[in-house]
Amino acid sequence: MNWFERKIRRYEHRRWTTDDNRRVQPFHWGLEHIGGSPDELDPGAFVRQYAQNAIESSREWYAASPATDYRLDPENVLTFTSSIDSPWPENNTVHAQLFPGKKQGPAVLLLPNWNAKWHGQNGLCHWIQRLGITVLKMSMPYHDRRMARGHERADQICGPNIGLTLQANRQAVQDARRCLHWLEQQGFTKLGILGTSIGSSVGYITLVHDDRVRAGGFFHVSTYYADVISQGMTTNHVWEGLRNHVTVDELREYWSPISPMPYVERGMGAGRNTFMLYGKYDPTMLPELTREMLDSLRRHGADPRTLELPCGHYSLELAPFSYIAGYRMLTFFLQSLA
Repeated sequence: MNWFERKIRRYEHRRWTTDDNRRVQPFHWGLEHIGGSPDELDPGAFVRQYAQNAIESSREWYAASPATDYRLDPENVLTFTSSIDSPWPENNTVHAQLFPGKKQGPAVLLLPNWNAKWHGQNGLCHWIQRLGITVLKMSMPYHDRRMARGHERADQICGPNIGLTLQANRQAVQDARRCLHWLEQQGFTKLGILGTSIGSSVGYITLVHDDRVRAGGFFHVSTYYADVISQGMTTNHVWEGLRNHVTVDELREYWSPISPMPYVERGMGAGRNTFMLYGKYDPTMLPELTREMLDSLRRHGADPRTLELPCGHYSLELAPFSYIAGYRMLTFFLQSLA
């Protein structure tokens, strides 16, 4: 390690330790969230078959019709009912912040990182807005205004409950598609999607299942949900709740429908206009996993634009990395949605 890499990694570790509300949650199969019974004799086999069926019929599994109750309030907050009825009522109303650009210009759906706050990434939204691009920033399931009562973190979308994690990520994609329906109803035809971290995973899956999206930009990229959980620094408390109950290979199979890689291997990303940006020293979404993802994309006919920066996961927010990343991402969308 050179001195600069050590400096970045120290910063990443320091940022990680500032969150003192991470807790190791108990393991659950969560079959009730995916149409199963808690009394299932072989829950692993049930989830394996469920995941296989979801992959094979992913277009139906991720399908979402427009909501019937879209409402945009005077503060430009869009609300509507999610297509999935989760056990927490507060999670079932989707909230999204609108940053209007040019009326007839392009629009980008922005999907934030795990545990992002209500005002998180607003600076990026304003930056994109100033270029004339409309931004709709969607709150992910179980985040900020959608957070389950009594919870401090969005552990349902990334936690040691197998079925609930599947349901929550499926809900995220379906909610994103309902946002795209609304943008289309407002007359926007040049649509893009921008995701960060878990928003990148959800965004890529949305991109390959929705032909309306012309361009996808992604901060931080990886292969399988299970690989990030088991190897990433910021998810080690999640893996701690899982590792005595499932192997990485089993978890990769169980959570394959909510992972980008299976859709890459089916060639679903070929021909799509994408820009993927990642950190060379990222301890959360490891760069070797990112390179594996990019290699697979190219083998299966895709030609993504890429940029590796000498930073990590959190440190991408720092100057000069944030300015370089923002400039390159905005240039990509201006060109792709022109």
